[in-house]
Amino acid sequence: MVSAVGFTLVARTVGERDQVLVAARDVPAGQVLKPIDVRVVEVAADVGVVPVSERGEVLGRRARVPLVAGALLAPGQVGTRAAFPPKGFSQVAFAVEPGGAPPDLARGERVAVLPGPAGAGAVNDPEAKAVSAVTGTVAGVREAESAGGPRVVTLLVETGAARRAAQLEHPRVVVLPAEGREAP
Repeated sequence: MVSAVGFTLVARTVGERDQVLVAARDVPAGQVLKPIDVRVVEVAADVGVVPVSERGEVLGRRARVPLVAGALLAPGQVGTRAAFPPKGFSQVAFAVEPGGAPPDLARGERVAVLPGPAGAGAVNDPEAKAVSAVTGTVAGVREAESAGGPRVVTLLVETGAARRAAQLEHPRVVVLPAEGREAP
């Protein structure tokens, strides 16, 4: 009898779902949230997410960080001003030629950007310093404006690596494992 009551309580608790807010579309950091930017879903989570009851407190506030469509909305992601990029980080944009990055590259992926092969007319300078790879997280990918043109890949990198990133010629993007700090 006791186990049947206990099972009923556990099953009821496990099956409970709360209505929470998720990003309905990608929202850049700093943009004021409008009703079209959020939607309601039911999930089995009770902490770390914004409940639907706080929708009025979220709308009209700014996205502090970039929001990705479909991601659960956390309380610290909305505020009075943007907090992106975070302290100690910078955003760097690369023009990546066709074939220089995976075709399905997406926001949030950990990547390394390496210098590509020198162009056809490049002069071999033995005293030129080699530029090492830069690792970071993809903050955005903008498709080429014309067929055969470069895509623009924006990365969030440590500020100390931003200058090195700017020196990369003919950048190639390689996706890294989600865990760890491996770099090519």
